Amino acid sequence: MTLSSMTGFGRSNNSFENYSWVWELKSVNGKGLDLRTRIPQGFDTLDKHVKSVAKKVLFRGTLNIVLQIKKDGVETVLNVNEDVLNKLIIIAKDAAIKHNLPMPSIDNLLTIRDVIEVNNDDTPDYTEKGRDKAVKLSFDEALKSLISSREEEGAATYCMLSLILDDINRLLSEAEVIGLKQPELLKEKYEKKLGSLFDNKQDIDQGRLAQEIVLLALKSDIKEETDRLNAHIVSARKLLLTNGPVGRKLEFLTQEFNREINTLCSKSSDIRLTNIGLSLKASIDQFREQVLNVE
Repeated sequence: MTLSSMTGFGRSNNSFENYSWVWELKSVNGKGLDLRTRIPQGFDTLDKHVKSVAKKVLFRGTLNIVLQIKKDGVETVLNVNEDVLNKLIIIAKDAAIKHNLPMPSIDNLLTIRDVIEVNNDDTPDYTEKGRDKAVKLSFDEALKSLISSREEEGAATYCMLSLILDDINRLLSEAEVIGLKQPELLKEKYEKKLGSLFDNKQDIDQGRLAQEIVLLALKSDIKEETDRLNAHIVSARKLLLTNGPVGRKLEFLTQEFNREINTLCSKSSDIRLTNIGLSLKASIDQFREQVLNVE
């Protein structure tokens, strides 16, 4: 089973000399792959690296990547860039008044890049290289943890989707049985209606009656729809076992499911078949909700 969810969490921590750090990765649903990083000032070169690595193994989802790093035994000096902060406050006030919105809190403004500058003592080049290498390896570990988490969630989603497909298959089998009886049921209804309009059945053109009944039977034939729905079930089961991202394909398949079920309901002349059609729609809605979380 290879299905992967877009929801997951990964974490790793390590240290190098007097540096220690924690990587935290959290992913949620997304139409495409959206990578968002929060990396401390002074470690900006890691941004490109982590995005490049993540893009090689992830295909969909919104991924938040956070690095927290500190240096022991050294006093950290925080310098506030007051010029930038003052300009941000003015912009925020004007925007709040113009759009009738609450003023952003100062702590949110302080998180904006370049507002606060972190100054530590100088670190030798050889230490920086060793530290950065170790930090990158830790990111790889966090990413593996995230992937494992997404696969676990994917396994649970696979089970739910399989059960829903089983239910759709059961309902479809019931619909096929009722569908076979629709032509005869329509014939009886049509003849009964005509009988109430004509006192003498001899006045009815039997040839014309046969033609009308055949046309009604053709219009109410749901075999084409049930055949397509059965084919969609087979396709869905294959996709659930396919390597790589299949979420978009499954989303498209749910649209095809709905299209055929709508047609089936429109052809129904039996309340039992209509009820089955409504149950099929409910199952497809459940299927779609789960599919939206598939990578």
